[in-house]
Amino acid sequence: MKRLTFFMVAIMALCLTAIAQKQSSKTLVAYFSATRTTEKAAKVVAEVTGGTLYEIQPAKKYTSADLDWHDKSSRSSVEMADAKSRPTLSSKAANLADYDTVYIGFPIWWNLAPRIINTFIESGDFSGKTVILFATSGGSSISNSEKELQKTYSNLKWQKGKLLNGATKEDIKQWTKK
Repeated sequence: MKRLTFFMVAIMALCLTAIAQKQSSKTLVAYFSATRTTEKAAKVVAEVTGGTLYEIQPAKKYTSADLDWHDKSSRSSVEMADAKSRPTLSSKAANLADYDTVYIGFPIWWNLAPRIINTFIESGDFSGKTVILFATSGGSSISNSEKELQKTYSNLKWQKGKLLNGATKEDIKQWTKK
């Protein structure tokens, strides 16, 4: 009986330690999604990581005409042509002080992150946070988006991001474990 009691106490101590470690590492999954494609990926990332989901929303939603990349005068084309463009957020950014790890998701536009991602990064204090990018795209890889954001915000602690086109829940589990 003493052995069983000792064994049960040891198991409970290990479980409590694991729970405490998991709770001390809080994760935010912030995403921008103009057409809901990136939103679907973000929801899986949040589910797999146990993270809090936060939608990065522009003050003025993008219409289909705004997203017409064939039209050089469309809103998205104008924003992407201007590296200093910073679309306004609809609300204050998430309270980053509550998180250790921040995943940032977005669709790739013109081989880059949409400018609203810059607005989001510049609106918060990412000091001491681990930042991990994920993206969806019709044809581009994530590498140029990562390179440009890492160059622009070289003071942040970056980890390797991932393009999540067609990624399964299992793919995302494997990626987030690294």
